[in-house]
Amino acid sequence: MVSCSAEKAATKVAAVAAAAAIAVAAPMVAPEEAFARDVQPYAGLTPCKKNKAFAKREKQEIKALEKRLKKYDPESAPALALKATMDKTSQRFKNYGEAGLLCGADGLPHLIVDGNLEHLGEFAIPGLGFLYVAGWIGYAGRSYVMLNKEKAKPTEGEIIIDVPTALGLMMAAGAWPVKAFFELKNGTLTAPESEITVSPR
Repeated sequence: MVSCSAEKAATKVAAVAAAAAIAVAAPMVAPEEAFARDVQPYAGLTPCKKNKAFAKREKQEIKALEKRLKKYDPESAPALALKATMDKTSQRFKNYGEAGLLCGADGLPHLIVDGNLEHLGEFAIPGLGFLYVAGWIGYAGRSYVMLNKEKAKPTEGEIIIDVPTALGLMMAAGAWPVKAFFELKNGTLTAPESEITVSPR
């Protein structure tokens, strides 16, 4: 009973931590003053907002959209759509410049993944967020399949998804790192060695 209570408490803590991890890993839109930052040139790369090839690439994309815009009536649907695309394009280049990304001679942003703490948010944080979400989805699917095996007609449960059950398992799977740890500790995370088939050699 004590170990069960401890596991439930740990699960609740993990769920809160998981929510915090998603909030940190998710893309955030901050005010310009808080979002913009300066970085030093690195490994032959220069800050995108000071990179001439980056600025040239932005001008080329905007110019190409303006050229297409001239073919339509100013108030037509295609023209409005192109104007919206132009605004999004300008904002995208602005965000890249202010986010502290580094660009090469090709004018494209390059991610730094060698452990430099100044560029940690470019790969490590999104990467951890991806692994957490992927594990969340996988653990929820695994839990559903395992629970479905206990039913009278397991095949039917896989063809027609039991949505309420699936949603409940999805919510519970938010704490999958802790749950997986306890299953590994108890020996229930993986199949017994006796159930693993080995090809003859």
